Parts: sequence; structure tokens; C-alpha cells
Amino acid sequence: MRSSMSWSDLMEQEEFKVLTKDINIEGYAGIDVYFYSGGYRALRKALREMTPDGIIEEVKKSNLRGLGGAGFPTGVKWTFLPKETDKAKYLAVNVDEGEPGTFKDRYLLLNSPHLFLEGIIITCFALDIHTAYIYVRGEYVKPTQFLEKAIEEAYKEGILGKNIYGKGFDLDMILYKGAGAYICGEETAMLESLEGKKGWPRLKPPFPALKGLFDCPTLVNNVETLCFIPTIINMGGEQFANMGKGTSGGTRLFSLSGHVKRPGLYELPLGIPLRTIIYEYGGGIKNDYQLKAIIPGGSSSPVLSADEVDVNMDFDSIARIGSMLGSGAVIVMDEYTCMVEALLILIRFYAHESCGQCSPCREGCGWLEKILTRIVKGEGREQDADNLLRIADNIMGNTICPLGDAAALPVKSFVTKFRHEFEYYIREKRCKIENRHPLILL
Repeated sequence: MRSSMSWSDLMEQEEFKVLTKDINIEGYAGIDVYFYSGGYRALRKALREMTPDGIIEEVKKSNLRGLGGAGFPTGVKWTFLPKETDKAKYLAVNVDEGEPGTFKDRYLLLNSPHLFLEGIIITCFALDIHTAYIYVRGEYVKPTQFLEKAIEEAYKEGILGKNIYGKGFDLDMILYKGAGAYICGEETAMLESLEGKKGWPRLKPPFPALKGLFDCPTLVNNVETLCFIPTIINMGGEQFANMGKGTSGGTRLFSLSGHVKRPGLYELPLGIPLRTIIYEYGGGIKNDYQLKAIIPGGSSSPVLSADEVDVNMDFDSIARIGSMLGSGAVIVMDEYTCMVEALLILIRFYAHESCGQCSPCREGCGWLEKILTRIVKGEGREQDADNLLRIADNIMGNTICPLGDAAALPVKSFVTKFRHEFEYYIREKRCKIENRHPLILL
């Protein structure tokens, strides 16, 4: 039986510390399990032993970078929020995980919602934020239910609400369910949706740090990014940074899918070779086929060919070979993948999800889909490969938000690196790959 004292008080007892030292329980089973496994100790340390500036410095030292896709240094981003302001400050957490191939945030919400909440609370304390909004993807029904329960438990334990741990710090948390629009994964479109408006991205500047939610200074962070904050507080920023490589500190969750023997979610150090992820952790290519191509960071990152598999999986190394680490979603394609048909599936997604605000994206994504559909129908024209590249070039850099670039980058990389397949499909009215994987296309 649990004692009548709260978990916050119970954690002060020496016998509790001895009891829980070696316990490691996986999965979500309520706040009790999280406390038993050492949960909320980072929060207590942050509130009782550290200053807000000290927390920010540790995050800077950690080399933690935004793990939602952009990879911007987290500690630096935090400093963009003004210290002195006559307006309220907000944290808006982006849980609108819609990037194809990405499933890390869902796992965190299902298995460690209190880790997520602990990261939010520490962040808000460091930045003097007293209201946090969590914007959850509409399709995430079960993760949302888990998160709602975790928030309720946190309020009951006094970890949310008034005077947290007696430090005079107040924090309220508001859960907002989106309607399943991919565009709302863009930070300003998410803010528009939170305000009850159409999820259209805003022109920047001004940036959310100065004029965000309700025209107030707003920090926008991703689930996975915030989940690493307690670890950084517990172990220290330098030790966390040393787990990674260069300017990419620590570990991250890699969503491994496609033609591998052991697809799944793997927490691995940043800087680990892509080959190691695929062949050691993923078990190699299914049926022992040959590797053909890899999307290294979610569907919007430029594709890599098989001879680029020895790249290190950190933000800088991936950028040097012309791609992006993005959301850490590694999609593996074997020798029987038709690159023309695979690109059509990707572009169909972006054409469907374009919000329509910008003409280059709205019209360009539609044209890309029409051309690729025509090629797959056996009605391709000689100039179609060049037209795909030309349209992608005209989209790049000419839209309010990155969705246009997210559609254009795969097109440019697919057509450039596998142009012979596109030319063959156009000329012969069929795919070059015999016995290719069947895909639902038309």
C-alpha cells in the first residue's frame, strides 16, 4: 500500500531513495511508476539547486538541437525569448507529428508522458513561462488520452498548478487537439490554429520568440527535444554533449522503416554511421537484397544513394552531403524499389497537404503530382524529367513556410540521382525495375 504522504514528500525519505535506485520499469503505468524510476528528480534539482540562467547554460553546453526537424541549437533558441516584457510568455509544444516515416513522438507520449511533462516544467521555470500549450495531432487518440491522464496526475501531485515544490513558481498546462493538418506542424501555422484560426503559416519576421501566440513572446519546441531536458539536468550539459558528435549533442530517436529486417525506434548517439543503423540495428536489408536508396530524416529530406550510406548521422555531416537529419526518420529502399513510383507517393502527400496560401507551392505541388502521375500511366513526355526539376527550382525559397521546399527537395534529389529510371519510364512507358514492389498509385 502506498503511504498517505504525497510522492513529493515520499521522495525525500532516504529509504525511498535506496528502494528505487535500481528499479527500471518500462512503459506507461502512471505517475507512481515514473516516481519509482527516478522521475521528477531533475525538476526538484532544477527548482531547488539551480537558477534559471544556470539551467539555460547547461542546455547550451549540452549541444542539444531541435529534434522536430530544424536542428537549431535549443539553448540558443531559448535566449531569443525576452527576459523583460510586459506581456505574458508562452511555451507552445509541437506534437503535430505528421512527417511521413516519423513515429518517435507518438512512442514518447505512449511510454513516457511524465518525462515529457518534466521537460516542459523545467523549460518553463528557466524562461519564466507560466502557461504551456500542447498542440497534439488529431489522429493521436491514445497518446492524447495518456497525456491527459498524466497532466491530471501532475496537478494532483502539485507538480503543476500553484507554487510548485514550494518555490513560488506557477504553471498551467493546456492540451489542444489539432484536426490532422500536416501544415500545422509548421510553428506559426500551429500558433494560428491554437488561436482558433485557419492553420496558415505567418510571414516572418516577426518571429514567435517576439510575437507568437496571442501576439506574445512564445517558445516553440518539439516533444523529443523537451524529453531530453531532464537528462541534461541530471547528468550535466557537458556529459550529454560528449555522447554525441561535434555540435550535435547526446542521443536521439531514429525511426527506422522500409526494407529492413528489424524496423523500429532506436535511441542512438548522434554521429553514429548510417550503415550501422541499417545493418547492425536494423539487421540489414530484407531478403538480403541490395541497398538502393535511403531517406535519412523524414520524407522532406533529400534522398541518399547506396554509396552514401557511410555518412555519420549528425546534423552537420548530413548537411555536408546535401541532405538533412530532420526528424530522424530513416526510410530504407532496396533494389526492387521503383524510384519514380516512390516519388509519386511522396509528392501526392505534399500536394494534398499544401495549405494553398502560396501560389508556388499550391500550383507547383499540383503540377509535380500531375507530371509524375502521367509518367506512371505510361503517358510521359520527353521533357518531363527536366520539367520536374524546373518546377522544383521555382518552388524552392519562394513560399512563406518550408512545405514548398519539403516537396521540392525530394524531387530534385530523386530525379538527379536516379534520372536514368525517370528517362526509362518516360521512354519505355514502364518501370525499369523488373519484379518491383507493388505500390498503390493510381
